Amino acid sequence: MTKRREKRTYTEAFKVQMVNLYNAGKPRMEIIREYELTESVFGKWIRRINATGSSREKDNRTPEQNELIALQKENKRLLMENDILKQAALLFAKR
Repeated sequence: MTKRREKRTYTEAFKVQMVNLYNAGKPRMEIIREYELTESVFGKWIRRINATGSSREKDNRTPEQNELIALQKENKRLLMENDILKQAALLFAKR
């Protein structure tokens, strides 16, 4: 059984530097091997940094995506409040 690698975090500056190396012509697989990155993570960095200059997901969302996330959070909160009120109604009905 293979041992899972410990999750690593990278600074924004490191991510930008890696993408700049790639954009300057250094082969993708060479960067991945040399810095022990995963292909999927490096691909995300390239897409996001080349699109907006930031590798953070929240900086790369459209306004519609941000609105959808906010509405989903509000919906979840309202569902929880509704459940609490139903439980309270049941408790008061027993008295």
